[in-house]
Amino acid sequence: MTRYRPHILVVTALAIVLSTGWHGALRNALTDLRFAWQSRAASGNVVVVAIDAPSIDQIGVWPWPRRLHAELLHRLEAAGAQDVAFDVDFSSPSDPASDEAFVNALRKAGGSTILPSFKQPAPNGGAAHINRPLKPFGNQSWPALVNVAIESDGLVRRYPFGEKLGDAVMPSMAVVLAGQNANRRPPFLIDFSIRANSVPSVSYVDVLRGETAALDKLRDKKIIIGATALELGDRFSVPNGRIISGPILQALAAESILQNRMLRWTSDTGMILGLAGICLLMVYSWRRFGPGIRAAILISAGAVFELLAVLVQARWPFIIDTSLFHIAIVAYLTAIALDEIDFRGLLGRIAESRFHRIAMSLGDGLVCTDEGQLITVWNPGASAIFGYMPAEIIGRPFETLCAVSVDGDARPSMRDAARQALLVPGGAVVVEFEGRRKNGETFPVEASFSGWQGTDGFQYGAILRDISVRKREAERVRYLAEYDALTGLANRNTLHAGLVGMIADAGQRPCEVALLVIGLDGFQSINDMLGHSAGDLVLQAVAGRLRAEARGAVVARLSGDEFAIVRKGADGDPPIAEFAERIARAFEAPLATGTRQHRVRISIGVAIHPEGGHNADDLLSNAHLALSKAKLTRRGSHVIFESAIREELENRLTLESELALAADRGEFELFYQPQVRLVDASLVGAEALIRWRHPVRGYVSPGEFMPVVNSSALSERIGNWVMENACRQARAWELSGDRVRVAINLSPSQLQSGDLAHSVAGMLEATGLTPSLLELEVTEDILLHDEARVLDMFKRIQQLGVRVLFDDFGTGYASLSYLKKFPLDGLKIDRSFVFGLLADSDDAAIVGSTIGLSKQLGLTVVAEGIENRATADFLVSMGCEEGQGYFFGRPMPAEAFERQFLAAECAAVSAA
Repeated sequence: MTRYRPHILVVTALAIVLSTGWHGALRNALTDLRFAWQSRAASGNVVVVAIDAPSIDQIGVWPWPRRLHAELLHRLEAAGAQDVAFDVDFSSPSDPASDEAFVNALRKAGGSTILPSFKQPAPNGGAAHINRPLKPFGNQSWPALVNVAIESDGLVRRYPFGEKLGDAVMPSMAVVLAGQNANRRPPFLIDFSIRANSVPSVSYVDVLRGETAALDKLRDKKIIIGATALELGDRFSVPNGRIISGPILQALAAESILQNRMLRWTSDTGMILGLAGICLLMVYSWRRFGPGIRAAILISAGAVFELLAVLVQARWPFIIDTSLFHIAIVAYLTAIALDEIDFRGLLGRIAESRFHRIAMSLGDGLVCTDEGQLITVWNPGASAIFGYMPAEIIGRPFETLCAVSVDGDARPSMRDAARQALLVPGGAVVVEFEGRRKNGETFPVEASFSGWQGTDGFQYGAILRDISVRKREAERVRYLAEYDALTGLANRNTLHAGLVGMIADAGQRPCEVALLVIGLDGFQSINDMLGHSAGDLVLQAVAGRLRAEARGAVVARLSGDEFAIVRKGADGDPPIAEFAERIARAFEAPLATGTRQHRVRISIGVAIHPEGGHNADDLLSNAHLALSKAKLTRRGSHVIFESAIREELENRLTLESELALAADRGEFELFYQPQVRLVDASLVGAEALIRWRHPVRGYVSPGEFMPVVNSSALSERIGNWVMENACRQARAWELSGDRVRVAINLSPSQLQSGDLAHSVAGMLEATGLTPSLLELEVTEDILLHDEARVLDMFKRIQQLGVRVLFDDFGTGYASLSYLKKFPLDGLKIDRSFVFGLLADSDDAAIVGSTIGLSKQLGLTVVAEGIENRATADFLVSMGCEEGQGYFFGRPMPAEAFERQFLAAECAAVSAA
């Protein structure tokens, strides 16, 4: 039994190791050592576009708007990059404009972009949730999985080809980038002998700015875009104590595939043969040779076997598992020197080694000191934070990392607090102090200090975190909660709080508190014509002028193009009306924004405490009512709130309610005003005009209720009712043999709420009306909204065969440009020009020029408001073909229209 005891010990040791899985740690450690012994350069075919610290400093706090990613894609495409993979989360929506820009960029890239998906564990322990790119993004890109498995020691070694999600296998990002097939292929070991620092990398902001040196590195390369900045936290621990970012890990995996270095373990056959060989060798030599020779044989065998494994791994993508072979050798050496080994010391060294490996893999800074507070352990995280390499800092006092107190001994510095925490044996204290980097920069540090009894005396440890980003974010959040990010003015919340405080002060010491709500007139047209970036510059210029003119008052931006000023009255202040007028006059001078100058008028609504409101909410509400009144009646000036304004609003709300009931009860009717050929007064069409028969008031003037309809939620409903009933009436006349062209006035809501061309086509199909018998009249205020969309819509309407006329021509400021830009069939000269045609030479000149221009453009001209034969004859002499007005007929119900015009035409035909 004594003879076989060593071999029984070896078998027992192997059994224990196999049952506990300890050989896996040794196998990983040996493989990691081989990576350290071998060094390979990356092929250079994979380039990382790094979201690094300089990019964050220059672009701003992460996450960035996706329009930047869209612009980056355009840069990469122009630089000649091959495939582009984003290691960035696109699973949730952001700003719609930025998302749309990114979709367009993906579409333009032509499917060469890879977007990540990743599994996220459910908080309740259920099935993992799969975060995929938003559907518009996924439709224009290749999907790829970016999850990697973290092993029990916290390191990443294996990389999957893909994973089955539902019924399909989703390949991993590096696999897609390398052009490999992911079906039914087991994970491989990344070749970490490829140096991470040899992977080419360029800064995100350099590519975005189009720097030539950066773009030249990207030609014909495969691109991975992702976060490498330390503060973004996308970092992984890999063999040999290294910490690399997620994009670099994906790049190393892609390099392993491209270089055919997808490492795999060999079968267990060689291991079994090696174990059998070493056992037979020891059985043969145990009694024949002394301990020294047996130990030399064992060590030589282990070295030869390991050298063979190193050579195989260096030449082919295979890893020979020598862990059990080395364990057997160690077990035999243990049996040889059983009485000479200090097990306690050995276990201590093993524990210390394990601690060191864990310390080196931490993302946070880890610093240990001896009893004299001299640094003994310094991990890569600490190097990343403070800038010192281990050789520069180990042996120096911990105080080297602490900034000197700014006021000397006036108060205890954070350095002293950290020193006291270190002196608490066995304690753990979390403190914040000012740290100092190697370059002298100071920054806030959060430290968790503790102490323990070590083999070499009492020791201290500190886990350190750079919290400067967290501090900046807290300051940013606090700023955004109180101020407007674009203009730097106070926001609505700050304004409200200021109003509350001023009103409270006025209750104790009576004084005037006035609130001015300021709206920009026509600001939307600047955004529409010049873009939102130009609009932002205008808003900043407006804020600057308000701040300069309202010195001593609180200036705030409420929303969009609305601003506010709160003035607390004091002795010597001008009256509020004079103050408001001065603010309005200040905008008579143009605003300078870069190379442009803009003339922006403002309207002001004023509410004064207590007449205009007893609290902050009432003041804001009433000042907005006064602003609405100013925009309607006194643009470019101010209106002070009074109770009559609210009464006017209440009357409007009452009218809106009555109009809604009228629509439900069918109280609206259509009247038709004839349109004639001026040469012979023959009927060519009719304009459909809405009338309201009120059950008590009788017919209500359209001038009273239509402005309310057009600015209320009823607009689209009533507009569609007018179109449907007019089309049905025109179809009824058509079936009876009278081809009467019916003109309909469009409301802005009909163009803004949906696809008008589709609605017109559906109406024509439902009623059976011939398209040429339908005419749509549009005004300039309709054309101003979303010009490109309206232009496309009118082109499709004309393709149906429906005519489009420009109504109220000459009353807008840009009418001539619309004649050239929009697909029109004709125009209607506004009655304001026709009424004074015979007496006013200016009106005659305008009408004559309009008719001449229209004929050159091939447009039909219809004159409105003809009230006598002389005006009709004068228009004929000018070349006007069609007209309408009281001279030919007032608006009338359909039955009266038929009796007066259609029956007369039938009689004329019969007589002929």
